Amino acid sequence: MCADALKAKDYKSDIRPVWCPGCGDYGVINSVQKAFAELQISIDETVAVSGIGCSSRLPYFLKTYGFHSLHGRVLPVATGIKLANPKLEVIAFGGDGDGFSIGGGHVPHVVRKNTDITYIIMDNHIYGLTKGQVSPTSNKGMVTVTTPYGSPDTSAVNPLSYVLTFGATFVAQCYSSNGKQMTELVRKAIEHKGFSYINIISPCLTFNKVDTTDFYKESVIDLPESHDPSNLVSALDMAINPPVGKTYTGLFYQSQKPTLVESIKAQQKKAGGDDNYDIANVVKEYKV
Repeated sequence: MCADALKAKDYKSDIRPVWCPGCGDYGVINSVQKAFAELQISIDETVAVSGIGCSSRLPYFLKTYGFHSLHGRVLPVATGIKLANPKLEVIAFGGDGDGFSIGGGHVPHVVRKNTDITYIIMDNHIYGLTKGQVSPTSNKGMVTVTTPYGSPDTSAVNPLSYVLTFGATFVAQCYSSNGKQMTELVRKAIEHKGFSYINIISPCLTFNKVDTTDFYKESVIDLPESHDPSNLVSALDMAINPPVGKTYTGLFYQSQKPTLVESIKAQQKKAGGDDNYDIANVVKEYKV
């Protein structure tokens, strides 16, 4: 790396993170910044987008462009930014509540279109910002402030099988305390052309007293070396059927398909357009 190369600290903004002490999100932002430095991503050509929640504060702490959107609307906003300027590196951040409750309806369509963005979910199995309610990924029977007798939900959302089923072309999972693996997977996700999804297990020490750091130290294991990330059936099996009491981390699946921008450009050519199409010229033509 040359002397004037960007370092991880160069991607930090002047705003200090305000998460609770011990929150896994601190590890996430550190790994994101390290991945940025490894890739030498341009600060001026990167946009961090988020919804609402503890993890959605993350864009404030990066020096890149940021967009703090509405609750559950991170993916439509990120898609709009990518379509408006495909040259930008667009990375969406959120939590399990933001992504799979109010925002859950957006996920299938952004995934199946293979929108070229990276989506990083910090999954703590709880609503942390609003003081500890049950979330879509909370375990069955979980006791919270809104479910004092246990969650009545018959099952929890499995983010990995969810995005795999709808056709995500890059799917990974890691643990916020494993910085080395997390940095590697974030880097690979950004490098991937197409929709990249990373589920990061990020414990909430304040409100989730079940899925704690100690619990994950014992339960998190790497995917078997025999697992083939190009095998969708195997990826689904690993996501749905890990060993009892264990949680797999690593690269579950990766494939290559045309991205949304590539598909749209192909349609433009069919319609008689060319690669020099610029919507700004159309706006100028009809501007009053």
